[in-house]
Amino acid sequence: MLRAALFGLLSICAAFSAAENRPNQRPPDVIFVPTPQELVDDMLRLADVRKGDVLYDLGSGDGRIPITAAKRYGIRAVGIDIDPDRIKEANANAARAGVTKLVTFRQEDLFQAGWKEATIVTLYLLPDLNLKLRPRLLKELKPGTRIVSHQFDMGDWRPDKKLEMEGRTIYFWTVPGAKRPVK
Repeated sequence: MLRAALFGLLSICAAFSAAENRPNQRPPDVIFVPTPQELVDDMLRLADVRKGDVLYDLGSGDGRIPITAAKRYGIRAVGIDIDPDRIKEANANAARAGVTKLVTFRQEDLFQAGWKEATIVTLYLLPDLNLKLRPRLLKELKPGTRIVSHQFDMGDWRPDKKLEMEGRTIYFWTVPGAKRPVK
């Protein structure tokens, strides 16, 4: 718990520092900390990526999750990040990986962005941000949409699956049908 609080404080400090350089833009909610590639692989495996899926990565950073999904599974993927430097980096990484026809990166506030077409949503945010997003995810995503979070849960919404390894955790949920409440 202390680790999450410290991470949150560091994220806020870094975000305000970055905002000074971009006065007309809301600062990022978290600092960019990349998900290790082996966790990206595990997240996508846990999400059971299939042909026809559309993945949205909220807070996509350098784009490694959408790029890996497109390259490995041949699916369309969208990364959303508020930081223009991360978007530039992600686009360059997608070009190097040869997946620009499958991957799009959008510089947007993830709390304002649309993602209704997603069949998979991935995130590596802080617990309070996951909780803030949860009502929208449940309201706007179709039943059966898969949500995978690196490290942080969604409060009292119990995950369908939880994978722990080397001090890291991956949470997996399925958006319930209209008659099935979140448990």
